[in-house]
Amino acid sequence: MIFIQTKLKSVYIIELEPHYDERGSFSRVWCKRELEQYGINTNVVQCNISSNQKKGTIRGMHYQTEPYYETKLIRCIRGALYDVIIDLREDSKTYGKWIGIELSEENGKALYIPEGFAHGFQTLEEDTYAFYQVTEFYTPDAERGIRWNDPAFNIDWPIKENIIISKKDKSWGDFKL
Repeated sequence: MIFIQTKLKSVYIIELEPHYDERGSFSRVWCKRELEQYGINTNVVQCNISSNQKKGTIRGMHYQTEPYYETKLIRCIRGALYDVIIDLREDSKTYGKWIGIELSEENGKALYIPEGFAHGFQTLEEDTYAFYQVTEFYTPDAERGIRWNDPAFNIDWPIKENIIISKKDKSWGDFKL
């Protein structure tokens, strides 16, 4: 695995390092020892798959409050998506900043998201699937969200029209930085 530090501290893009032969390729996507060398929380308690039939679908921006903070490792296993995270760590130099990265079946990249970030994505293709490894159980009472178009962040989503988004995700109030 190849670890690329982003401009947000402790956030990594993890690229595959495939080994090829006459059969095809083999890539490691999980190695507790290697992940822990980068300070990555490997205490996965839940794995989830999100299926999204329509291009332009937005899920997020979601996070959980203390003591139910979660870290996530996100990978697109079919199609393509634009993955976005927002730094909500008040003591961070990048508090309130966001990044977006394309994850796709083709590029094989994953995004590691530590505690203290809101997370969401927009599908770039029809029939897109995301696979999440999460370090905390889903706790509905601790769930919070940021509206996809909140003016505090001005996220530049790649698809601007015909967006599909849940009623809940549309209803999050303005975030106060």
